[in-house]
Amino acid sequence: MLIATHSGKFHADDVWAVAVLDILFPGSQLIRTRDAARLAEADFAVDVGGVWDAAAGRFDHHQKGFDGARQNGVVYASAGLVWKEYGGRCVAQLAHECCGQELPPQRAQEIAWAIDSDLVQYLDMADTGSAKNAPGGYGLSAVVSGFNPTWIDEQMAGSVEAAEEFRLNQFRRAMGFIREIIINAVKYRVGALLALDQVRQAERLEGGSVLFLGNAALPWSSVVRNEMPEVLFVVSYSMNENRHMIHTVPVAADSFKARKDLPKAWAGLRGGELAAVTGVEDAIFCHNNVFIAAAVSYEGIMRLARLALAEPDPRGA
Repeated sequence: MLIATHSGKFHADDVWAVAVLDILFPGSQLIRTRDAARLAEADFAVDVGGVWDAAAGRFDHHQKGFDGARQNGVVYASAGLVWKEYGGRCVAQLAHECCGQELPPQRAQEIAWAIDSDLVQYLDMADTGSAKNAPGGYGLSAVVSGFNPTWIDEQMAGSVEAAEEFRLNQFRRAMGFIREIIINAVKYRVGALLALDQVRQAERLEGGSVLFLGNAALPWSSVVRNEMPEVLFVVSYSMNENRHMIHTVPVAADSFKARKDLPKAWAGLRGGELAAVTGVEDAIFCHNNVFIAAAVSYEGIMRLARLALAEPDPRGA
């Protein structure tokens, strides 16, 4: 396959779009040009050429009259156009390659929509100038733009041809960076999907107020929040660190407020100090914001859990 995008300065939307196509069509040739004849030869023309026609492999959004937008009103740039067409296939392929999972097409598409909602649409918003995807200079779009050569790089290159070759190499480096982000996004969501049944079937303790997970790496928060209103604490075991942990349950995905906090008296304590306050000899630490604590043994962490359950809630809950 021959993938074409524009020459000159690149942005996160064209890098994302080309990275997705490169995942789906490994070994593709990449050219960066604005020459109409060369674009016509390409199997895909991304962010250049003035045409949006997915069936023909054309994914530009700069042309007069372009009106492609999501249902929420966010206008497409090239990242979103390519992801709209190929996101489900990309998710399915990476789930197979990186997770050993064969996803049904509808499930792969659902994950692709989630990635668009969480990530891709913000690249488009940054490219079209409708919003920044993060405050300051280090949102993802800004980080990708930072791969572009500076005027010093271009001066040191010594010629237009050498400068463009350097820019092509930087584009490929940015593609590698974006590729890892895409892979991580897919692995995270596939992992969350596979964890659902394990979390749902986990052991309930202390009358259902404590959920025990034998694997601390399992993503549990959304399942517990949405399906287990009686669970106040989650206890897990970390094999890598050989310790048990107790976690509070946030009331919402974007909130630090918990259904019930660990006791304030534990805040910031470690080792002997925490053991003296709790009476749990192998207690290790409690976070200053009392949302997580640890002990070496299962018996120790369950003693902490019972103490936390018995602690009166200052909020009157």
